[in-house]
Amino acid sequence: MDNVRHIPHQPADEDGPEQYDAERYVLGGCMHQPKQIPAIRGILNRTDFALPAHELIWDVLGHLYDQGEPVNPIALRIELEKRQELRRAGGLGYVAQLGNYGGDPDYYAQEVRRRADLRSEAELGRRIVQQATAPDAEPGRAVTFIDDYLKRQSERAAGRSGDPADALLAELLDATSLDNMPALEPLVGDLLHLDSLARIIGPSGHMKSFVTIDLAGHVGTGMRWHGHYVRQGTVVYLVAEGARGIRKRVRAWEKHYGLKMDNVLFLPRPVQAMGPEWDTLIEAMRRLQPQMIVIDTQARVSVGVEENSNTEVGVVIERIEELRRATEACVLVIHHTGHVGEHGRGASSAKGALQSELHVSKKGDNAKNIVVTVKVGKQKDDEESGDIQFGLKVVTLDGEAKPDGRPVTSVVLESLDHRPADEVKGTPEWLVRVLDRAQVPLTWGSPRVIKWCTEYKIQMRKDKIEEAVRIRKRRDSFDEAPDARNDLPPDLPRDLESDLPRDQGGSSNNTPETPRSDLPPNPGGPPGDVPPRPPSPRPASKAGGGTEGDPGEQGTTGPLCTICDRPINSDWANRGYNTHLGCDPATGSHPDRPHHGTDEHHGAA
Repeated sequence: MDNVRHIPHQPADEDGPEQYDAERYVLGGCMHQPKQIPAIRGILNRTDFALPAHELIWDVLGHLYDQGEPVNPIALRIELEKRQELRRAGGLGYVAQLGNYGGDPDYYAQEVRRRADLRSEAELGRRIVQQATAPDAEPGRAVTFIDDYLKRQSERAAGRSGDPADALLAELLDATSLDNMPALEPLVGDLLHLDSLARIIGPSGHMKSFVTIDLAGHVGTGMRWHGHYVRQGTVVYLVAEGARGIRKRVRAWEKHYGLKMDNVLFLPRPVQAMGPEWDTLIEAMRRLQPQMIVIDTQARVSVGVEENSNTEVGVVIERIEELRRATEACVLVIHHTGHVGEHGRGASSAKGALQSELHVSKKGDNAKNIVVTVKVGKQKDDEESGDIQFGLKVVTLDGEAKPDGRPVTSVVLESLDHRPADEVKGTPEWLVRVLDRAQVPLTWGSPRVIKWCTEYKIQMRKDKIEEAVRIRKRRDSFDEAPDARNDLPPDLPRDLESDLPRDQGGSSNNTPETPRSDLPPNPGGPPGDVPPRPPSPRPASKAGGGTEGDPGEQGTTGPLCTICDRPINSDWANRGYNTHLGCDPATGSHPDRPHHGTDEHHGAA
């Protein structure tokens, strides 16, 4: 191999992409020329650094300079070690290598500022697009983002005099300028907001994760959360605790609601807030831009941190705040309460940083009597709402069984407070309620329902009727069909229930006059009458008979068949017939009992 010529190649940049070299030259130049720090402060803000590690190092350099201490790499390393943030700053080797970057820090600060301005413009464009494509978008609302951006840029430009006092003065806002600050954007009603830090606390085993999964599923799918407004978006769930049980809970939620839990992503392991991987998480979330990030639980992402130390917990909260600032998402942290009281376990400094805090507790000993209460413990800028209560519904997972053959089950939340508002007349949802109240069978297809609507003078487009049929069949396929006796809508007239035959839950007592209803009138009847239960589907018959032999017609009044002594359909009797068409005079058999009397007949033979 002596005759093989070696081809030189450019070694890889072990310190990261070259795009961050300007930031390194600013930090290294300030170490070599500390007197330049005030001038650099007039050009840059701490948030102009793209890397969180550089933002931290810049803060420490400024602190050392203000204290009159050296700002060389050794002094920087000692200060970072005191703060227990050396790993977060990149480690000992990285801090030492910054000393190799010299040159003119003023020149490179201008480059860092230019790139920060470009990122701000890109963020402005993202916010405008997000606002313009939101479900509640209105023309002109995005203009406020542009006005706010231009004002901030002019204020920051005024602070580039090189005097740090001028830079600080340029950031001051008068009362009028406060109107340009963006207001909190709701994510879930008045409970959770975008670009905020929130926390769910409660004792161990009190359904905190079930409440959080329910919130995540509603945000991901855009459904209202038990009556509360929801802004749809991507959810990232860090399952740092109980990762193996998350699948069963999600599948139960999907079966209960009859749809997939879309736009919800799970990371089934913890990421330590004090470790270097947290910066990787921040960058990944910056690219994904989710609407909500769930951390389950605070303790599992802060292993090794003294939980009762306000100083150490404060650092963890700051790391979580960095995640919020990078994504402008609602970062929702799950945390345990202490052995006594309703306060979060450990140091109290975390609560001050929260925009919202929800306390979850339960009472009861089994799924039938458990009540889960969500109490608003803190709302920094809004009125604290009342408690929200849920019951539990046990859901059996299809196709799954335990080793001993028992079914696999989980539970989902059902609101005990909220009842859906009446649907707008003429919508598929309204028709679903009408069909449910009239006890139209869930097995009926679109043609039969269309005919039924025509009969009861319900004027709706075909596509809306078909959508209502799909809603009912989809609900039925997930075992969500309403029971005709126990799950009737709350405003259903009681006489409709009591008019049912006894074998269908009816009452033998006399009923008062039928109250008026919002259901369509009967054909030919007075307005406001409730439609009767529709006839059962006609079974096939060799003789082509109708419904007069159906079991559901046993409560029908009319003349009796001279062969089987069962009621004859009134229309059939009005035509002069006194027997069912399918009854056999020789055997006394009825169409739905073809063998009735055959034994006696054969015995006689």
